[in-house]
Amino acid sequence: MGGNDNPSTPEPNSAADRLAAEVKRLRLGAGWSQVDLAARAGYTRQYVSHAEVARRNLPSLDLIQTLDNVLNASGSLLKLREEALVEQRQRRVTSHDRSAGTSRHHNTTMAQAFTSPAVREFIQTAIRLSDNSSPLNDGNATEVLGPDIAENVRRSQEQWIRVRRAPGAHGRELAELAAWLYPKSHWAPGGHALVGSDWLLDKPVELDSVRLTFTDAGHSTPTIEPNDRVLPLTARGNRYSSYSRAVRDLVRPRLLENRLSYRLLEISQRGGLSMTFGTTTFFEVFDVKEYLAHEFKAAWLASGGSVPSWDSLPLRQSVSDPFDPVRLLMSPGISTLTIRKDRRGEHRFVMHQRDGKAVADGGSMCTVMPSGEFQPSSLATVDVHNDFSLWRNIMREYSEEFYGNPEHDGSSARSINYAEEEPFRNFEQARTQGSFQLWHYGLVMDALTLGVNQQTVAVIDGDVFDQLFAGLVPSNDEGRVIGEGSRADLPFTSEAIDRLNPRLSASSLTLLRLAWRDRQILLAQ
Repeated sequence: MGGNDNPSTPEPNSAADRLAAEVKRLRLGAGWSQVDLAARAGYTRQYVSHAEVARRNLPSLDLIQTLDNVLNASGSLLKLREEALVEQRQRRVTSHDRSAGTSRHHNTTMAQAFTSPAVREFIQTAIRLSDNSSPLNDGNATEVLGPDIAENVRRSQEQWIRVRRAPGAHGRELAELAAWLYPKSHWAPGGHALVGSDWLLDKPVELDSVRLTFTDAGHSTPTIEPNDRVLPLTARGNRYSSYSRAVRDLVRPRLLENRLSYRLLEISQRGGLSMTFGTTTFFEVFDVKEYLAHEFKAAWLASGGSVPSWDSLPLRQSVSDPFDPVRLLMSPGISTLTIRKDRRGEHRFVMHQRDGKAVADGGSMCTVMPSGEFQPSSLATVDVHNDFSLWRNIMREYSEEFYGNPEHDGSSARSINYAEEEPFRNFEQARTQGSFQLWHYGLVMDALTLGVNQQTVAVIDGDVFDQLFAGLVPSNDEGRVIGEGSRADLPFTSEAIDRLNPRLSASSLTLLRLAWRDRQILLAQ
């Protein structure tokens, strides 16, 4: 059963409390776990669990509408949410100053309980974001704001969504067009992605040879401004404070959560590949990438589909050196090409089709599998340090994407025992025995978003692969596995890579090309 299913909950008072309790009561009455309800509603278990806990930010209208239908609530959940929204507005109007002061004091005390400055900063940022007013419902915007402002809001949001969803804007086309803005000396092999000096290795190296250094010292956060031109108006008539906030309200992907992430501070190949990291947040990096992508899309549309001029890209111009982590905020995700090594030479690999309705970026593209952010598993200081490991991050991504394990997606409040918990114990055993090998190529950059990605390869002996991933799920929260025939993988051949080419993200295509070029190294018997 997902979540806490103890029905003995104290009698709630506020409408928000009653809403959370009613969702839980109806679910238990139907005899469903949170996982069961999530499957029927088409949301993740995490979103459903959030709906059963009263929070400062109410569950989205879409989620409550869906839960109301699935649970046969006959509109009662929608009514409770509306009551909670009214109460929320009343509290903000009548006691904003006192409540804000008390909340800030309480949460600041909570933040100070953490010894890590980076974690304290993350919590304080989350507090500031949670204090933002929620947008009004569209139904009463005209009544509150007046027809002229409401019309400006509508046009602003429609134009923003039109640019974000422009035809061709979700494929690799724009990333490769954006690459033309930069010298060919910064093109990765094939010209699909960009690389900085010392970023990409000539040949893959074993994962353990990559040296990582973590620093908890404070570092200034580079920003790109002004960004008003790439942000829409809120339903209240003012400009959105961030791109992530606009995506949350107007696009509403199923998966959009702010978490602590590892921030790249330095990379070098002196004496081997080494990288230094601090911390940032997912939203901080997401905002920067989406500002740059949105600006490019708008300029591309205005130019009739040509490569925009630098004059039309002031935000991109403000990044004086996009390959310098001092000047551009970077949090390199980890993409791992998984190859099933066959004794007869019939090697295969696993690919993932991302769901554009579930994820906030990279939707509808094919990527190597698994792929994810480089993040600790929780905010606990011990995890920020213990999870500072490429291998542990890759293992968690396998658990999440290959097994569909939500408890390993970083939302758990407890630390992971990698030595004892499955599937990590089996992963560790296979790697110790030499049947699960990991390689690292370095970094590449998406030219559209200037987002950075670590390129890694896992080569797993066929019999071990079949044992580890006998329960490979056909789909997960972010999309579905791409297979051939009745299989959940594809032949590792140049023909298969060519066939996938138009659907591949720039970084995944680059990684596949590199791995095919170096197949004799990676697949050496």
